[in-house]
Amino acid sequence: MYVQKQYLFLPLIASTLVLVLSALPTLGTMGEDRRLSFYNTHTSEHIEVIYKKGEDYNPQALEKINYIFRDHRADKVHPIDPALLDYLYDLLSKVDYHGKVHIISGYRSPETNKKLRKNGSGVAAGSLHMQGKALDFRLPGINTKTLRDTALDMKRGGVGYYKKLDFIQIDTGRVRFW
Repeated sequence: MYVQKQYLFLPLIASTLVLVLSALPTLGTMGEDRRLSFYNTHTSEHIEVIYKKGEDYNPQALEKINYIFRDHRADKVHPIDPALLDYLYDLLSKVDYHGKVHIISGYRSPETNKKLRKNGSGVAAGSLHMQGKALDFRLPGINTKTLRDTALDMKRGGVGYYKKLDFIQIDTGRVRFW
């Protein structure tokens, strides 16, 4: 009789263990180094950094990213949203891209944004570039339409497609597309 009662607890223990394990991050991402490589098409600068180890962002790498994403017209640096970097990293993983991300536009100062709007280049007055939450880029060797479609499927934020200029925009705003 004692042995039978002991076995009654096994399903309870097993289900508790399943709940605890499902609440933990997957083992594959716990110690994962997240590496990004960039080339700024306007300044010809390039960097490769590990911006995140596991769940921890690397402050020195983020500073380097902030700098290469800077408004090159006004030479102003602004913090880039780490969620944007995670979105980009996951997008690169989905399209199996391991090269340099070609930056068209990262951070834009309000002054630069205003000038670009005056020139009629399709720039939004409240652009998320001014908050460090948007990136215009291309990936050499990856079809821009495929890149756009993959980003849209992720439903992580805004996705803009600029077919004639061969780049897309991703941002950490609400899910939308243009």
